[in-house]
Amino acid sequence: MAILNVNPTRMALLDLKKRVKSAERGHKLLKDKQDGLMKHFMEIVRDAKKLREEVEEMLGDAFKKFLIASAWMKEADLRNALSSPQAKLALSVKTKNVMSVRIPFFELEKEGEIKTYGYAGTNALLDEAIDALNEAFEILIQLAQIEKQAEALAIELETTRRRVNALEHKMIPDLKDTVKYIRLKLDEGERSAIIGTMKVKAQIEAAA
Repeated sequence: MAILNVNPTRMALLDLKKRVKSAERGHKLLKDKQDGLMKHFMEIVRDAKKLREEVEEMLGDAFKKFLIASAWMKEADLRNALSSPQAKLALSVKTKNVMSVRIPFFELEKEGEIKTYGYAGTNALLDEAIDALNEAFEILIQLAQIEKQAEALAIELETTRRRVNALEHKMIPDLKDTVKYIRLKLDEGERSAIIGTMKVKAQIEAAA
């Protein structure tokens, strides 16, 4: 705790009282924001964990299908089938304001066909593998989106936590200690004035 460098006057006391109220009001607002951010952050983390498990399972299944498909195909046929992709992907990012945090949202746009090879020299397993990889890719984009959201919330949560702690453990206690200090100084001044007045009165009465 620390006493602020102010003159111990009634004007300073009134000003400090206003600052204490303002700081306590700000602390409550920030604490409510911190609680809201934490709740939202934990929801996103749970969703991210579930989605990551889903992605890992989908990718494992897709790679397994691709390995089986490649085992039944000639290497030249496989290379030829995958050498001329026509699909185009575009990823756009939009943001939404959530509790003063810019949360990113990804939007995936696809054009063209993913499977452009003929049926000669390929098999149904390759079709299944490519479809599985395509589906996993879309979920992977969702996972990237939700993890970026979690990152943005985590940064804001840490910033808010520091502000709450600064108000709770530094600014508000210092202001209150300074208010007490000024009150003591003013009380001492009043007592000194009363004692001085009493002495003067006693001297006047003694001289009369």
